[in-house]
Amino acid sequence: MDARAAAATMTQHATDALARTDLDVVVDGLSVQEAGRRRLVRVLLARDVSGLAPDDHTSPVEPLSLDEVSAATQSVSAAVDASGVMGERSYTLEVSSSGLDRPLTEFSQFRRNVGRLLKVTRTDGSTLTGRLQEAGPDHLRIADHDPVPLSEVAKALVQVEFTSPDPKES
Repeated sequence: MDARAAAATMTQHATDALARTDLDVVVDGLSVQEAGRRRLVRVLLARDVSGLAPDDHTSPVEPLSLDEVSAATQSVSAAVDASGVMGERSYTLEVSSSGLDRPLTEFSQFRRNVGRLLKVTRTDGSTLTGRLQEAGPDHLRIADHDPVPLSEVAKALVQVEFTSPDPKES
């Protein structure tokens, strides 16, 4: 089985293994790479936001804890091993959250980052930076800026902050 087919099969097994948790495999968040005699399997996770009230666009979503990632690693590893998709070939499994360097591209990613500082590049090339106050299914509301339709967002990145935001700012 080639790496692409293995990744698709493993994505399903990983998703099934996490079904009873509030974690999701990120869209396009599972990859299989050849690494000499081994394969490197990377799985990116995020908090499932499907359980939030449909009209809740502003409450913060708790980031993943190390304990949750550890438990997810064990579940995904057991599921991949039981499936036999990797055959007899050894592999290294890396499970983590998606990280700050991954651009936000879809509603659920924006929703998970309410309260965080974002740099948004619009389709017209202009940029704005501010705290994400609301992530609706079709728009963003960023502090001190007019609402931005998601259709006008070309790229968005969470910005690294070394101090906690003042709760009054959110």
